[in-house]
Amino acid sequence: MTKSGLFLLLFCLIFHNCRKSTEIDHHEALGYINNDNYYFLDVRTMKEHNSKSIPNTDCIPVQEIKNKIDALEKYKDKKIIVYCRSGNRSGTATRILIENGFNAYNLIGGMNEWQGEVIKNE
Repeated sequence: MTKSGLFLLLFCLIFHNCRKSTEIDHHEALGYINNDNYYFLDVRTMKEHNSKSIPNTDCIPVQEIKNKIDALEKYKDKKIIVYCRSGNRSGTATRILIENGFNAYNLIGGMNEWQGEVIKNE
């Protein structure tokens, strides 16, 4: 391996290991559901939220998150766990929140994987 190739490999390993994880799995998130240092945010549609959601969570659909970022300022000191149905929309919302200075985490698997309490209005 060349010297520059070795340097590139070393740089990539350091960068990869220093990155802050922006994801959380449902097992870990379950432990934070009643912790005041965490705030759970649903980024699905209001229809989806009203049908089935994690108790005591607010809903701001992902397509509205940029316009409603000011409404989340009161949670800037908390860790925000963002969820949707499967983890895709919440991944987008998590990136937007991080870009705006929030400490946000994408709930891997979303409601599809959630094994905690839910509210159903079906």
